[in-house]
Amino acid sequence: MTTRVMHIVFFGDQHLDSLGGAQVSMRLQREFLERAGHTVTVVAPKMHGSRAPRIADSSSVDLPSVPITVDREYSMSWPGRATDRALDRAMTHRPPVDLVHVQADFWGAFIGHRYAARHGLPVVHTMHNRVDVGIAAVTPLHGPVLRALNVWRRRALRGAAEQVRGSDGWAFLRGIASGSSAVTAPSTHFARRLEEHGVFSPVDVVWNGIDDDVREATLAAAPTERAPGRPRFVWLGRMSPEKRLLPFLEAFVESGVDADLEIIGGGAQRAAAGKIVAGLSNVHFAGKLSYADTLARIAAADALVQTSIGFETQGMTPFEAATLGTPSVISDPDIAAELGGGLWAVPGSAGTEGQRKAGLVETLRRAASDIAAGIAPQPMREVSESFRQSSRTAAMIEVYERVLAG
Repeated sequence: MTTRVMHIVFFGDQHLDSLGGAQVSMRLQREFLERAGHTVTVVAPKMHGSRAPRIADSSSVDLPSVPITVDREYSMSWPGRATDRALDRAMTHRPPVDLVHVQADFWGAFIGHRYAARHGLPVVHTMHNRVDVGIAAVTPLHGPVLRALNVWRRRALRGAAEQVRGSDGWAFLRGIASGSSAVTAPSTHFARRLEEHGVFSPVDVVWNGIDDDVREATLAAAPTERAPGRPRFVWLGRMSPEKRLLPFLEAFVESGVDADLEIIGGGAQRAAAGKIVAGLSNVHFAGKLSYADTLARIAAADALVQTSIGFETQGMTPFEAATLGTPSVISDPDIAAELGGGLWAVPGSAGTEGQRKAGLVETLRRAASDIAAGIAPQPMREVSESFRQSSRTAAMIEVYERVLAG
């Protein structure tokens, strides 16, 4: 892809072995950058719990951390001098660094920008998170929480970034982007919002991708044609409020569609989700699956369902589905527009939750009917080709080279 060999340091809020779209994306980015001959070091909080890796990865720096969720899946590292010293000690055993790539929104962003400032390194910052929407979805006290986050941000980045004032989610993102040489976003709609709110301009759009090899293997194993018949829906993701799993399950039950539904993933709302569909033999909870197994389930389904609205900065799963030839039921109009076709768009996204659920009921019935009749929409080929990780890595390397060239 390029003749210049680089050492890039990724900074994440969470360990790459934990669940999450950003973690999946970062794992793929590292793999394809290494295939292209570059060195990648990933800096993130040490993972705890039963799923924590037993053998340290030589290409990673696991920072001292504390678990922050009951299942110990997620953890945090405190951005301060002790963490700075631990990181600098660990990095003395790694090759000289050319560039920092921050792919975090909270403590990982603070730690990454502090590291870059200490060592005079340029920063590329990928924005993965609508901070305001995500926090509003999980707490009614999102206003005070955002004010506290902005105070923390100014203290943690003192001397490492501009002291941007403000107390909302956009001020927070402006603050963590202020020390960057380039900012990227995984979708056109999120990039546009970042520019409109003065976070950074221009913002480079670089989609998250799908593993080229796994894609080919999945497609090779999948049926070449989808036969009309009983529809198979799949929903996957973190079971938390912003993903809107519970309203979706209520809509699925209310729709009365003669269809099978598989739910992939885990999270705090698992028990509540089970209660909604208790006794239904056509709903199956698959739990947490590997990347390859998840893609295989998407390829085998007749439709993927994504129900979050306004939260996703890209929404990887519909793009993965499109790449595998599976159409999607989409609640978020921005994601629907980005896909361009091969979907059933859910009406009522700007209305009340009741109107949104009614739109979902209607759309599930329409999708089930189309699938049974053999007239489901086909995903666009352009999306499939543009979503390969090899092409996404090439696009990101162009950003790196531009930044390093000054």
